[in-house]
Amino acid sequence: MPEVSIHPYSYRQDPAVPDYDDTKPLFVFDGVCVLCSGGASWLMKYDKQARVNFAPAQEALGQALYAHYGVIMDESYLLIANGRAYTATRGYLELCKLLGGAWHLFRAVTILPESLRDRAYALIARNRYRWFGKTEYCTLLTADQRSRLL
Repeated sequence: MPEVSIHPYSYRQDPAVPDYDDTKPLFVFDGVCVLCSGGASWLMKYDKQARVNFAPAQEALGQALYAHYGVIMDESYLLIANGRAYTATRGYLELCKLLGGAWHLFRAVTILPESLRDRAYALIARNRYRWFGKTEYCTLLTADQRSRLL
């Protein structure tokens, strides 16, 4: 389920989804997963222009967006960009496109079929706690990075 097929900005009409600043893409990640929190921290560090907002899946906004789009948190993160939701490898490719510059280099993985990329992604997602572990909620983020969370 790389792109969730619901009308753009449909979450704005969902009373269960808290209002948030959607003028920037929103990356919703698992705040207790070492791999996920570490990845969000890495993205924040290299997104020098703060083009992307972040939200932990465990907070009200993250939970509401997962429910709205019918995505199971254990299966993928969510990227909400231009009112659309993306998951799995398509979401990462969309994120690289949005960040621009050298981030476009990561889009070279499109030489692989999406089904193969997403199978590899699903394998990692299913085993992320076992392979990488869990941590206290968002402890891998610095205080400055925590201030970027919605």
